[in-house]
Amino acid sequence: QVQLVESGGGLVQPGGSLRLSCAASGRVFSIYVMGWYRQAPGKQRELVATITNTGSTKYAASVKGRFTISKDDAKNTAYLQMNSLTPEDTAVYYCNRDGIVWGQGTQVTVSS
Repeated sequence: QVQLVESGGGLVQPGGSLRLSCAASGRVFSIYVMGWYRQAPGKQRELVATITNTGSTKYAASVKGRFTISKDDAKNTAYLQMNSLTPEDTAVYYCNRDGIVWGQGTQVTVSS
Protein backbone atom coordinates (compact mmCIF):
# COMPACT_ATOMS: atom_id res chain seq x y z
CA GLN A 1 0.00 0.00 0.00
CA VAL A 2 1.29 3.44 -0.98
CA GLN A 3 0.79 6.48 1.21
CA LEU A 4 1.08 10.06 -0.03
CA VAL A 5 1.75 13.13 2.10
CA GLU A 6 1.54 16.64 0.66
CA SER A 7 3.22 19.71 2.07
CA GLY A 8 4.11 23.26 1.10
CA GLY A 9 0.73 24.94 0.96
CA GLY A 10 -0.01 28.28 2.54
CA LEU A 11 -1.06 31.87 2.00
CA VAL A 12 0.60 33.82 -0.78
CA GLN A 13 -0.06 37.16 -2.45
CA PRO A 14 -1.15 37.37 -6.07
CA GLY A 15 1.87 37.05 -8.33
CA GLY A 16 3.73 35.00 -5.76
CA SER A 17 5.06 31.45 -5.86
CA LEU A 18 4.76 28.25 -3.87
CA ARG A 19 6.24 24.79 -4.22
CA LEU A 20 4.19 21.79 -3.18
CA SER A 21 5.74 18.44 -2.33
CA CYS A 22 4.20 14.97 -2.36
CA ALA A 23 6.17 12.26 -0.60
CA ALA A 24 5.29 8.63 -1.34
CA SER A 25 5.99 5.76 1.04
CA GLY A 26 5.12 2.11 1.29
CA ARG A 27 5.08 -0.25 -1.69
CA VAL A 28 6.37 2.23 -4.26
CA PHE A 29 6.77 0.77 -7.75
CA SER A 30 9.05 2.20 -10.40
CA ILE A 31 6.34 2.53 -13.05
CA TYR A 32 3.76 5.16 -12.16
CA VAL A 33 1.84 8.30 -12.97
CA MET A 34 1.83 11.07 -10.37
CA GLY A 35 -0.78 13.77 -10.58
CA TRP A 36 -1.65 17.02 -8.86
CA TYR A 37 -5.32 17.91 -8.58
CA ARG A 38 -7.12 20.79 -6.93
CA GLN A 39 -10.57 21.48 -5.57
CA ALA A 40 -11.86 24.97 -4.95
CA PRO A 41 -14.88 25.60 -2.68
CA GLY A 42 -18.10 24.65 -4.44
CA LYS A 43 -16.28 23.21 -7.44
CA GLN A 44 -15.35 19.76 -8.65
CA ARG A 45 -11.85 18.42 -8.25
CA GLU A 46 -9.83 19.11 -11.38
CA LEU A 47 -6.59 17.84 -12.81
CA VAL A 48 -3.69 20.28 -12.67
CA ALA A 49 -0.70 18.32 -13.94
CA THR A 50 0.68 14.81 -14.31
CA ILE A 51 4.13 13.26 -14.65
CA THR A 52 5.06 9.69 -15.49
CA ASN A 53 8.06 7.70 -14.32
CA THR A 54 9.66 8.49 -17.70
CA GLY A 55 9.27 12.21 -17.09
CA SER A 56 6.45 12.86 -19.53
CA THR A 57 4.30 15.77 -18.33
CA LYS A 58 0.84 17.17 -19.03
CA TYR A 59 -0.79 20.36 -17.78
CA ALA A 60 -4.23 21.86 -17.57
CA ALA A 61 -4.60 24.82 -19.89
CA SER A 62 -5.24 27.13 -16.94
CA VAL A 63 -1.80 26.50 -15.43
CA LYS A 64 0.39 25.85 -18.47
CA GLY A 65 3.36 28.16 -18.46
CA ARG A 66 2.94 29.01 -14.77
CA PHE A 67 3.16 25.63 -13.02
CA THR A 68 5.86 22.98 -13.35
CA ILE A 69 5.55 19.39 -12.17
CA SER A 70 8.71 17.45 -11.42
CA LYS A 71 9.91 14.41 -9.49
CA ASP A 72 12.84 13.05 -7.55
CA ASP A 73 12.76 9.27 -7.73
CA ALA A 74 15.55 8.92 -5.18
CA LYS A 75 13.27 10.66 -2.66
CA ASN A 76 10.00 9.17 -3.96
CA THR A 77 8.73 12.73 -4.11
CA ALA A 78 6.84 14.77 -6.69
CA TYR A 79 6.74 18.54 -6.76
CA LEU A 80 4.51 21.26 -8.13
CA GLN A 81 6.22 24.62 -8.61
CA MET A 82 3.53 27.29 -8.89
CA ASN A 83 4.44 30.74 -10.16
CA SER A 84 2.42 33.85 -11.00
CA LEU A 85 -0.36 32.71 -8.69
CA THR A 86 -3.78 34.31 -8.92
CA PRO A 87 -6.79 34.16 -6.58
CA GLU A 88 -8.32 31.66 -9.01
CA ASP A 89 -5.61 29.20 -7.98
CA THR A 90 -6.96 29.11 -4.44
CA ALA A 91 -7.92 25.52 -3.65
CA VAL A 92 -6.99 22.40 -1.74
CA TYR A 93 -4.29 20.67 -3.74
CA TYR A 94 -4.09 16.88 -3.74
CA CYS A 95 -1.51 14.52 -5.13
CA ASN A 96 -2.45 11.21 -6.63
CA ARG A 97 -0.57 8.12 -7.71
CA ASP A 98 -1.81 5.94 -10.53
CA GLY A 99 -5.31 7.32 -10.23
CA ILE A 100 -5.80 5.28 -7.09
CA VAL A 101 -4.01 6.66 -4.05
CA TRP A 102 -4.72 10.16 -2.76
CA GLY A 103 -2.94 12.36 -0.28
CA GLN A 104 -4.75 14.32 2.40
CA GLY A 105 -4.47 17.63 0.57
CA THR A 106 -2.79 20.94 1.29
CA GLN A 107 -4.49 24.33 1.24
CA VAL A 108 -3.25 27.02 -1.12
CA THR A 109 -4.73 30.48 -0.65
CA VAL A 110 -3.85 33.35 -2.97
CA SER A 111 -4.97 36.64 -1.51
CA SER A 112 -3.73 40.14 -0.83
